[in-house]
Amino acid sequence: MATMEPVKARGEDEVGRAVEHVTAAVERARESRAPFLHIRFEDIFPPDLYARMLETMPQGGQYRRMSGRAVTDVRTKLDLFPEWIRQLPPESRPVWRVVGEVLTAPPVRDAFMRRLAPRIKQRFGSDSVGLYAVPILTRDIAGYSIGIHPDTRWKGITVQIYLPRDRSIEHVGTVFHEKAGDGYRASVRMPFWPNSGYAFAVGEDTYHSVDPVGPEVRTRDSIILTYFVDRTLLEIAQNRWKRFGNYLLAGARGAARLVRAAP
Repeated sequence: MATMEPVKARGEDEVGRAVEHVTAAVERARESRAPFLHIRFEDIFPPDLYARMLETMPQGGQYRRMSGRAVTDVRTKLDLFPEWIRQLPPESRPVWRVVGEVLTAPPVRDAFMRRLAPRIKQRFGSDSVGLYAVPILTRDIAGYSIGIHPDTRWKGITVQIYLPRDRSIEHVGTVFHEKAGDGYRASVRMPFWPNSGYAFAVGEDTYHSVDPVGPEVRTRDSIILTYFVDRTLLEIAQNRWKRFGNYLLAGARGAARLVRAAP
């Protein structure tokens, strides 16, 4: 037992260090109000942690289909909660456990809320509102696209963190739009750069899309961190019921994997 304490302490220290780094990156992120208030951050994770994330990036069957997606599986996901992270290979679990804990840490949530406070107050009448963090690792492949939409009212803040190895596919970033007559006009494209991303408080005008991903892209990896509105009893129950349902699904998937591995 004596040998376990230093390992635990190192893990806790890494989470704390990464939380401070992410919070600082959010605080110094560049703000823009065109076409709606958003921030754009760089070097969001500590460089050493980001390098290990790339080294241990989950593969193939470790993802599952996004709810409501077509059977082509052009976008798959892995929830960054402990019940799903424990399904990963042993060498990957410590890295993604840290990532999941960092992205659900209250100081990180509070930093995003501070930077996006004007839009949060505009929507809710206060810059302080209950939010429930759900981080998911997503993998898009050729053929993926999503049309222009503002995001559902169940969401309070949308964050996306890009995870490429280099800038060779910078053209596949999210596009922000503004209303133009009966249609929409592309306003700005987020460059799909390593360890970078954006965040905005969801509103009726937060229109965004992703152009079709071409065959030149092997994988378009990113983390979508959604802060769901968590104020009313209905919202609180819904957010936790979804988590509980996924917990049961993760348990079933883990049991099936053990059965397949049995001699």
